[in-house]
Amino acid sequence: MLKEVYHKEQIWSAARDCGFELCGFAAAEPSPDLPLYRQWLDSGYAGEMRYLTDHRAGVRANPRQLLASARTVICLGKVYNWPAPYSTSFDDSTRAWISRYAWGDDYHDTMRADMARLVESLSAPGEEFRICVDTAPLLERSYARLAGLGWIGRNTCLINQQLGSWIFLGEILTSLEVPADAPPPDRCGTCRRCIDACPTQAIVPAEPGRYTIDSRLCISYFTIELRGPVAESRRDGIGHHVFGCDICQDVCPWNRRAATTSDPHFAPRQVAPDLAALAALTETEFRDMFRGTPVTRARYSGFLRNVATAIGNSGNARLLPALQQLSGSPDPLVAEAAAWALSRLPRG
Repeated sequence: MLKEVYHKEQIWSAARDCGFELCGFAAAEPSPDLPLYRQWLDSGYAGEMRYLTDHRAGVRANPRQLLASARTVICLGKVYNWPAPYSTSFDDSTRAWISRYAWGDDYHDTMRADMARLVESLSAPGEEFRICVDTAPLLERSYARLAGLGWIGRNTCLINQQLGSWIFLGEILTSLEVPADAPPPDRCGTCRRCIDACPTQAIVPAEPGRYTIDSRLCISYFTIELRGPVAESRRDGIGHHVFGCDICQDVCPWNRRAATTSDPHFAPRQVAPDLAALAALTETEFRDMFRGTPVTRARYSGFLRNVATAIGNSGNARLLPALQQLSGSPDPLVAEAAAWALSRLPRG
């Protein structure tokens, strides 16, 4: 039996019907960016994110280790930018900032459901598919670039010229043979806005002409991935962020007119919640407030550590009672962060 032939236009149309604004195709071969990834690991930039350095690091060498029959990587993009202010225009010292991607439903669930619909519409006898959403050991930004979805900016985000960088990425490995697309040119030019705006100077030089992220300096790493205390020398730069950071995207010129979405899955549950209210959350209340969102990844202990740090950076004496409550936490991680923060707030 002859294998069914899919044209790009057919898959593109099906992807749009499933809610994706971007779709492109790359060959299921080792990425040319693999040496850069290994160099990044060797530099220690992964910090304590062991899932990037353990046995799964080797799996990232070739997508066919995830699906042996893979011939094509279908790369998909979904805009999550809800029309609301950027963090760089927000200056209320009594409120926390949560990264834009975590305002609504967990994108892992949303993307996977829509990608499953797409696979169902494409399925043909004898063909194989595997859905990958972020957690799979795949260099997804590299394949998205190869598939023409955008270029990788100095802040290491994928940037699409028309849509900006507020885009969730997903991949479908498939045995279908689809001609590969071509990567677009890098359009960052001489711009350094993301580099200069980063409070912790986490965007560092890599090989000549390129930049990368030293996770050990990144606010998103501190507030999401790091399980222990943040070094005191780095806490000032965290500002009022309690989960993730958007600064390098907020200042990007390509996001001045970034596309927005009305997808109800990405409608904000919490944008800039009150710091005092967050400090008073019980573990059950924390889980209820952020259930089904990415924020739970920080865990209750880490989240309260972040809240204490943000209060300490607020300079607002009205938040002292909330901080004093945190300083009495039985969790040493939270209590230590609160004690540091108490020393920062004015008294009297």
